[in-house]
Amino acid sequence: MEGEIKNFFMVWASALLSLWYCHMVGKIISKGAIRFFAILPVILFLFFLPLNLSTIFLGGPTSFFLAWLANFKLLLFAFGHGPLSAYPVPLSFPNFISLACLPIKFRQSPDKPVQEKIIKGSGHKSSLNYGLKIAVLAMTAPIYLQKDHIHPKTVLLLYALYLYIGLELVLAVVAAFARVYLRLELEPQFHEPYLATSLQDFWGRRWNLMVTSILHQTVYSPVTSISSHLIGKKWAALPGVLASFLVSGIMHELIFYYIGRKKPTWELTCFFFVHGISLAIEIVIKKAFNGKCRQPTVVSRLSALAFVVATALWLFMPQVIYAEFDVKTRRECIAFINFVRDNITTDSWFKSFITLKKG
Repeated sequence: MEGEIKNFFMVWASALLSLWYCHMVGKIISKGAIRFFAILPVILFLFFLPLNLSTIFLGGPTSFFLAWLANFKLLLFAFGHGPLSAYPVPLSFPNFISLACLPIKFRQSPDKPVQEKIIKGSGHKSSLNYGLKIAVLAMTAPIYLQKDHIHPKTVLLLYALYLYIGLELVLAVVAAFARVYLRLELEPQFHEPYLATSLQDFWGRRWNLMVTSILHQTVYSPVTSISSHLIGKKWAALPGVLASFLVSGIMHELIFYYIGRKKPTWELTCFFFVHGISLAIEIVIKKAFNGKCRQPTVVSRLSALAFVVATALWLFMPQVIYAEFDVKTRRECIAFINFVRDNITTDSWFKSFITLKKG
């Protein structure tokens, strides 16, 4: 555990130094090919950095923040697009690094007067909402302890619940610290995905919205623009949707490799490609009926949730078992408890205090 923590600080120190370089490049070199080639070594380096970590709790978020979010935002930044280039006044270094590698999106321009930078909390969930989700985790923990006596599909469903709530809580904590540090209001990251009425609603407006936003800018928009010249504007969105889900699948394979260090089976890519095809079919049907064929809200919510859960249990969640997320999580929790017990105990603090007094 101690070695992993040291590697964690080394990785993030290297990442911050690399992002400082990119920030300076943005000031000296105009957008375009030259800026891209100046930033390219950093992009490759950020793909390499997460390999220095092997834990879920440190390596998982780090690989997501650096290899996916930061790299995609830097690609856009190289050509003057994306969140790092979206404001009339160049971003300060703290704003640049926060926006580059964290799953956040500013609600207002960072150059507004200080008195307008009020942390309002609008658009963000209440503490009660998060408290209820933590309570759900606590109440289902005893079920996990009896997993050897439970049907495997039920265990996978339980893992899916843990994964969703855990991901939302981790991203919410990161966003909360960023909001306090930057004094800026941020866009929400999740919007109760279990209430989605369609796949388009689930992926476009409810699930992990920071990834949706960055994929829209890096993949969907360019592919749709090219497709509009080839097949016309009416159906140009379909290749954009398929390309976005394909890229998302590949990036998930990479994140799982960082964490599990196991050869990809490509089932994650299949999961996202199935959803891409299904969403494309959904778009075609909506266009064919001109939005007139609508199910009751309850039916549409149940059907959307059932499809997401069924495909996740089929293709996504088995990869969680394959990568041994459950085993690694339990092992890391025990290691962390032992680390705290051995290094941050009352006795150690008391001994340190006595040593200082004697000095």
